[in-house]
Amino acid sequence: MFLVLSFFILLAGLVLLFWSADKFVASAVAIAKQMNVPKLLIGLTVVSVGTSAPEILVTFIASMQGKSGLAFGNAIGSNIANVGLVLGMTAAIVPLPFASSVLKFEMPWLLLATFLVAVILTWDYELSRIDGVILFVLLAAGMYQMFRQARKRHELPEGLEEELQDLEEMSKRQAWVWLVVGALLLVAAAEMVVFGASFIASYFGIPDSVVGLTIVALGTSLPELAATLTAATRGHPEIAIGNVVGSNILNILAVLPIPALILPYALSTAEVWRDLAAMIAFTVLLALFAYGVRSQKVVTRFEGSVLLLGYVGYMAIMVAQEIGTA
Repeated sequence: MFLVLSFFILLAGLVLLFWSADKFVASAVAIAKQMNVPKLLIGLTVVSVGTSAPEILVTFIASMQGKSGLAFGNAIGSNIANVGLVLGMTAAIVPLPFASSVLKFEMPWLLLATFLVAVILTWDYELSRIDGVILFVLLAAGMYQMFRQARKRHELPEGLEEELQDLEEMSKRQAWVWLVVGALLLVAAAEMVVFGASFIASYFGIPDSVVGLTIVALGTSLPELAATLTAATRGHPEIAIGNVVGSNILNILAVLPIPALILPYALSTAEVWRDLAAMIAFTVLLALFAYGVRSQKVVTRFEGSVLLLGYVGYMAIMVAQEIGTA
């Protein structure tokens, strides 16, 4: 009975998390516009960071409750699911071209962030406060560079521009009401997700990080899957990869440092050589599709199928290992 209730609380929390995040971001953007904040600044701060609010809030609440494993699994698992499941499934249906801005700036930034986190985590098998500071510094440097590039082009990256246009318009009063209500609901939803995920992990006797890597990461990636499929099938496939790459950068540089600063976390061998390695492998594979010899600068249907099968294989290996050690 309690297990079923925990699953319900977790799923309800995920739904509420993304609904309230949309309201929160839309209200914050409306207020910023009313205060005459430049569109470039709104897009690169409120929209880009605000769309990662669900992952950030879940990670923050989990870390505050001493569940850094769940926080770590959420960040790493979301990156794996974004490339393997989201891009894999979408590209298997509609080939996805790499936008020029993704090739020139965002993919190199993602590769740098991935390489950096691989070095600092394999160095001592710990996500420490120093690691968190290093990742946040790279985030600040990257955001500054992105702002400079956008100002030179006088336009936002395609994905952010699309997200900004799709946000709900609000009056001044509505915006302030939804800013407060959205923030409160975000916190409540994150609490529900952490509670449900923690109970499930405890019930089955598995590490919090495994639930973060599977149920929570999959749940936080489903809205990304829906948005990516919608953009691709409506004639905007070039936006899809940019959305995923941008989300993965923020997962590494904005989400992962949170447990590092709040409650440093010692990684297990499996978390390094299975989960971190899987994230690196998917990122490198995506880079090969972008920069490889004779690359078409497109994630083809075949390549999408490879990513999707890789994700299914990774999940199967993790489940088999956890059952074997249970």
